[in-house]
Amino acid sequence: MNKELEHEFVKHLEKHQNIAHKICRIYTNDQDGHNDLFQEITIQLWKAYPKFRGDSKFSTWMYRVALNTAITLYRKKKRNIKTQDYDTVHFKIKADDYNDETEQHLKLMYDAIKQLNDIDKALVFLYLEDKNYAEISDTLGITEVNARVKMNRVKTKLKSIINP
Repeated sequence: MNKELEHEFVKHLEKHQNIAHKICRIYTNDQDGHNDLFQEITIQLWKAYPKFRGDSKFSTWMYRVALNTAITLYRKKKRNIKTQDYDTVHFKIKADDYNDETEQHLKLMYDAIKQLNDIDKALVFLYLEDKNYAEISDTLGITEVNARVKMNRVKTKLKSIINP
């Protein structure tokens, strides 16, 4: 892969890395799991980047790859996730510090979201990221009507989890 493409990828990833951190927060329970999943998402994004045609925004494409990576890895019930070592990747990414304490006030909501199934988690995540239903349906590969119906059902589930 050429240096220009590599530089472009790193620039996009640094700009949008919070997407991956938020997905890691929803799909993991501890910092080690968060770090492992973030690394795996980064690697999968890098591997898929040559196929990114720019038909959608980078962030929309990143949501799709990152969510698919998280769902695929965590559907497997194995705790040992096989990942590539960062040192084998030719580029270095400047990572922002991710301080879990800054989002403690959202802990209750995150705990409720973690009780949802994988697809519902992804749906809520995209909704909380202010994605419209067209973007949600495109990212998850479902119809816009299905996204709306599922979101209404998930809201009801979350209300019952938070206020039993």
